[in-house]
Amino acid sequence: MSKNINEKLNSCNCEEVHEDIVKRAQTSMPEEEMLYDLAELFKVFGDTTRVKILYALFSNEMCVCDIASLLGMTHSAISHQLRVLKQARLVKFRKEGKVVYYSLDDCHISKIFDCGLCHIQETYKR
Repeated sequence: MSKNINEKLNSCNCEEVHEDIVKRAQTSMPEEEMLYDLAELFKVFGDTTRVKILYALFSNEMCVCDIASLLGMTHSAISHQLRVLKQARLVKFRKEGKVVYYSLDDCHISKIFDCGLCHIQETYKR
């Protein structure tokens, strides 16, 4: 199909605004600040290393050394990514002597990943 025909099929030629639909969408839309924060959260998930760290923490809490070994990266690189994840409130930490253990901040993170993975797996089936 040529690009011109495809564009015509995917565009709306309607001039009428469906006020009821627009109002319904408007009333269910979160506040601007919340949408901004949501976009910022999804940006954090936009880095493969951070995604791998979060996946590693699904199974168990881990220290920087464990995560660095698992991912074949330096302690410095892992620490940097953990700072980003802490700022986004996706991971928390606890100290035990000289060792700092990281874990997921709450169960919402695994739900976000489960939903995202279901969507990705669905697209592979098409």
